[in-house]
Amino acid sequence: MIHVDLLQITLLLLAIIAVPWMLFPKPFILKKLHSERFQGRTYKMLGTSEMDMDVEPDFARQHDEDFNFSEVFVHQMIHSIEFVLGSVSNTASYLRLWALSLAHSELSTVFYEKVLLLAWGYDSIIIRLVGLAVFAFATAFILLMMETLSAFLHALRLHWVEFMNKFYHGDGYKFRPFSFASLTDADD
Repeated sequence: MIHVDLLQITLLLLAIIAVPWMLFPKPFILKKLHSERFQGRTYKMLGTSEMDMDVEPDFARQHDEDFNFSEVFVHQMIHSIEFVLGSVSNTASYLRLWALSLAHSELSTVFYEKVLLLAWGYDSIIIRLVGLAVFAFATAFILLMMETLSAFLHALRLHWVEFMNKFYHGDGYKFRPFSFASLTDADD
């Protein structure tokens, strides 16, 4: 039991450490790369007497304005918050599916013990047949239908929620459904 507790605490600490690790390095690395890339371009150019020494070259001014550290940091913070909320949401969704599976297991046990075994305790064949029929109906139509719906919900969750979390960004072009009328209008 101590090993399980140690593993749980280790995983929790790693999850807590991962949040600042996602947040802080990228903006500082981008700032460092930007300053290294454009190092020296902000210095005044050596020139002749014809050039004005107080005027900064256009390309140096342009590259200084390209990188905004606060904008990059806020953007990274938004992505970090979305990732954490998505992780919590996915965990809660899996816990709901797990709880539904446990409820089905307990319901199956109740049907078995309270219907089939109770009916089997009587000496009457009619009570045994009715108990068997009720158990079969409960198993086939209630439990199997609920398990089918549970599998459907799980598949729907995997396809919709996780796919959308990982790959869908909502950028692109507006959907225009296919229409033969639009083809004839374009030909004219």
